[in-house]
Amino acid sequence: MLRQIVRFGIAGGISTLIYSAVYLPLTFWVFARKDAVYAVPFAFAVAVTAGYFLHSRWSFKGHGTRDPGPRQKLQFVAVQGGGVALNGVITWLGTAVLGYPGWVPLLPAVGLATIFTFILNRWLVFR
Repeated sequence: MLRQIVRFGIAGGISTLIYSAVYLPLTFWVFARKDAVYAVPFAFAVAVTAGYFLHSRWSFKGHGTRDPGPRQKLQFVAVQGGGVALNGVITWLGTAVLGYPGWVPLLPAVGLATIFTFILNRWLVFR
């Protein structure tokens, strides 16, 4: 499981970079500070697509089964959706409620979402 956690961390880091590459420009140039949470769905859509391929083919390689149908993909999107909801709440709290710049809630949001999604992916999606 340690190798899985390391691979998940690396793949998650790549997904986070992808997420940030979409999220940050939107919060700097498109959405007002108080509306930074609106950038989350756009960044999520891009990052979750890359994340599925990274996690299903590398992070959880050798663990569980792979369902060629839509079920596993939908489960993955649902787990990631829970992660983005958590991310959105933290982003909203940090920007709209506390008034921080859009980049401030990024670290706690991503950190908590990573832990949440690893656990659920390991025990629900790639079991």
